[in-house]
Amino acid sequence: MTQDATNEATWREDFPYTSAGEDDVTRREFVRYLVLASGAFAAGSVGIAAWASLRSVNEGEPRPIVALDRIPEDGTYLFRYPGSQDPAILVRFPDGELAAFSQKCTHLGCVVYYSAAEEELVCPCHEGFFDARTGDVRAGPPQRPLGRIDVEVRSDGTVWALGARPG
Repeated sequence: MTQDATNEATWREDFPYTSAGEDDVTRREFVRYLVLASGAFAAGSVGIAAWASLRSVNEGEPRPIVALDRIPEDGTYLFRYPGSQDPAILVRFPDGELAAFSQKCTHLGCVVYYSAAEEELVCPCHEGFFDARTGDVRAGPPQRPLGRIDVEVRSDGTVWALGARPG
């Protein structure tokens, strides 16, 4: 065998495909496939977004937090919920109402604290302010309210966390 025949045989072993039976794909067909694939991705994204907005996101199992008499009026109690890595704050207002929120600011995750004088939760990192009763943003860079934790006082005087919802 000649040198050229040996090189061609090696090439054919590595790439055994021929172009004799292939159909040419026109630009128009390529664009059609591209548009169809883009439409499928867009429809899938809309479907996933709809599913995410309709599903219930209440997390965490009901569990006791603290005895109500251990929380001073117009004071707070810090705890972790729904997991051991999730800081939370329970606020007891002078009128006896309770509200609990994730203690992570929705802007960049700094820890918020309660200001009794203003009845608001304050993020000292970037001056974010949240309503202490609702968790809604009052001022600052945060765009979303704080994550809410549903609480109730049981007959034995214990405050229970029932579930957490994102802000």
